[in-house]
Amino acid sequence: MIQSHEEIRRIAFVAAIFVAFPIRTMLGQEVEDTFVGRHLVVSEADRKAAASVSFSSPHVLAAHIPGAREKAAALNSEINRRTIEDLGTQEEADLAAPQAVLDKPSFYPADLSKGTGVTLTSAVNHAVYVNYKGTIAANWGNPEAFLRDLFKDKFIHVTDQYTDRTAAGRYSVGANTSVNYALYGNVLYEHELWAIVHRVAKAAGFGSGVGHIYHIFLPKGMDTCMDEKMQCYSPDNFNSWVFCAYHDAIDFGRSDIGVVFFTVEPYEAVDGCSVTQPYANSRLIDSTNSSLSHETFETITDPLPPTGWTNIKTYPESGNEVADECQPPQNQYGNFGEPMFLINGKKYQVQLEYSNTYHACVARP
Repeated sequence: MIQSHEEIRRIAFVAAIFVAFPIRTMLGQEVEDTFVGRHLVVSEADRKAAASVSFSSPHVLAAHIPGAREKAAALNSEINRRTIEDLGTQEEADLAAPQAVLDKPSFYPADLSKGTGVTLTSAVNHAVYVNYKGTIAANWGNPEAFLRDLFKDKFIHVTDQYTDRTAAGRYSVGANTSVNYALYGNVLYEHELWAIVHRVAKAAGFGSGVGHIYHIFLPKGMDTCMDEKMQCYSPDNFNSWVFCAYHDAIDFGRSDIGVVFFTVEPYEAVDGCSVTQPYANSRLIDSTNSSLSHETFETITDPLPPTGWTNIKTYPESGNEVADECQPPQNQYGNFGEPMFLINGKKYQVQLEYSNTYHACVARP
């Protein structure tokens, strides 16, 4: 458990010293999305570890329903304030410099600025499938195949300007797993997700620290809520529905497995989170992958919100991350009008990402 602000700061800013051990994959990098490498069971020890978490810093993707954007912005702002208080004042002196072609004073209002935290310069990505029946394809489409294509494509190199790395192959897809978790009703709460994350990250062949990202996929009909304020992914309850997905960093303490980075990916093929027609593949595939892309780019560039790359220049965009800046317009049903383009030679329908280099939303570095 973290004992002081100084210890939190050490974990956040010196996290790069975590050693990323080689990952054991099932059937290599070409594991089929219908195959789960292993099944894990959450134990009482995992629940106790979740109860001991003293630091969490999520950042949510707002649902496109009335009032959700404002609630999500307030939630992200409150979490950012709390994180900055714990970690120390964000270095606003690190504002990105204006381009030389402009006379000062001037700035690009959407450009992101670097705080004093780490970015993920490389990471193995693990899919974690919760309480599903049938096949992965029937529940979520092809998320691991999409990630493999993304990591082979130029699109992922939009992150180069933020991580200060250019080498290919820095991000990969590793072992996946399934987890069954007994629920009372249909809601999986934040602390229960932490128990699942702990179980998987501690298992042989996985790991914690900056070398790993976990993507937690929830099946159709399962809601998930933040513990404290009951702000949720809940298409069946509009009063509490705020977000479509989010990414998070939690600390289990030095005596356990330390910091773990993960995303939460509820079922996205619903009005308010879905992409619009016509689909590049299907509503399920493209909606899942667009949300997954959003959270993956943000986990890489701002793994511990808001100490990585965020907007601190312009009030309406304050606190936005690299994918938030490029959320497209929505139709009358609240669905995202994502563009279609080729990723590793295959057509996908996912959102663009913000580039400080071009001061625009792009699909290429």
